[in-house]
Amino acid sequence: MILTAELSSQGGREYNEDSVGIKERGQDACVIVADGLGGHGGGKTASTIAVDGISTAWQNTAKISEEWMLSVYTKVNADILSMQTEACQMKTTCVSLFIEQEKAWWVHLGDSRLYHFVDGILESQTVDHSVSQMAVLSGEITLSQIRFHEDRNRVLRALGMEEPQPTYGQADLSDGRFHAFLLCTDGFWEYVLEDEMELDLAKVEQPEDWIRIMETRLQKKVNGKNDNYSAAALFFQSDRM
Repeated sequence: MILTAELSSQGGREYNEDSVGIKERGQDACVIVADGLGGHGGGKTASTIAVDGISTAWQNTAKISEEWMLSVYTKVNADILSMQTEACQMKTTCVSLFIEQEKAWWVHLGDSRLYHFVDGILESQTVDHSVSQMAVLSGEITLSQIRFHEDRNRVLRALGMEEPQPTYGQADLSDGRFHAFLLCTDGFWEYVLEDEMELDLAKVEQPEDWIRIMETRLQKKVNGKNDNYSAAALFFQSDRM
């Protein structure tokens, strides 16, 4: 069983440069969240190219692998580079999840994140490609301080750079347990803490309700000048017990 939901808002900004895409094919699925960088439409163009390109590639493939994911990200990266001008060096973060035959594959660039919950408990999350994440890894700050770090918005990897170097992950979903995935931009996870994600997940049966409750938390914390925010959720429950 697969259930999905998505959300994208301009927040307190004039433009929404995020893009979200969800495709399903039987018991397989593709979920993508991208946060465009570049301003005044350039970021939106980049994030749209990413979502459309990855979605199309997934619809035309029969087998997911790290090699396939790299080839797709490389192709999308070239498409974005071809659209750049001297005045608009558009780029986009991108996190993608692929469900295939009771296995999950994911790949990301930048600071849009994937969270994986098993039976309601956070099992893993992606590691940002950002200056603030490097400060965590070097011991300068703690993981909890990353949301308020002065360099939090400085992304080190993104689509639209010369050499895409994505990071991959995977998980077996055939264990009969309940698996929930949350993909979101930094404008979302900045205001919704990981323990709050768990608390809200325990209250719901549908992914759209989970996203709605978390968005309510976010809206109570912002000051009206917050960034675009986007999220996509996928619930997976194997038929095997």
